[in-house]
Amino acid sequence: MKIRVAKKSDAKEILEIYAPYIENTTITFEYSVPSLEEMTLRIEKTLQKYPYLVVEENGRIIGYAYASALRGRKAYEWSCELSIYIKEGYHGQGIATKLYIKLFEILKKMNIQTLYACITFPNDRSEKFHQSLGFHKNALFQKCGYKFGKWLDVIWMEKSIGEYGEIDGFVSFSSLSMDEIHKCLNN
Repeated sequence: MKIRVAKKSDAKEILEIYAPYIENTTITFEYSVPSLEEMTLRIEKTLQKYPYLVVEENGRIIGYAYASALRGRKAYEWSCELSIYIKEGYHGQGIATKLYIKLFEILKKMNIQTLYACITFPNDRSEKFHQSLGFHKNALFQKCGYKFGKWLDVIWMEKSIGEYGEIDGFVSFSSLSMDEIHKCLNN
């Protein structure tokens, strides 16, 4: 198993993992599967500011995780939202944990202090997974989404990875050196 930074050329395999979540679950609130072009643009846009990681097994992508802005205002720069998707048939093997831990290491290099996960509620598997990594529930939004003919709640979970004292400026992912990124991925 190898964890690396996503490339635009990974969009097809990433889309193959993501599409069943859109088509068959309420885990994502998207209704339609994005085009290959749209997914490629999403990866490219994310990598300008945040990490986007994939995990490979035998040369095939079996999961991915990325960070994104929590909100658009300057004061939120030290917080981010995380997303993670694992290919069907690969859950429960520790892949998501390994992927998130590498993501956390990179985010610390970027001076990120707080991590957030937005989870459709109930989703016991995702909630327990996040709790196992130190996240705790901090908000419930009732009936804020509608998919497959039903109203859905979401919870927000939070994890601190910072010290909350004086802090250096936010460092975008694209500003990190390849050496810094490789050290995080190969620890």
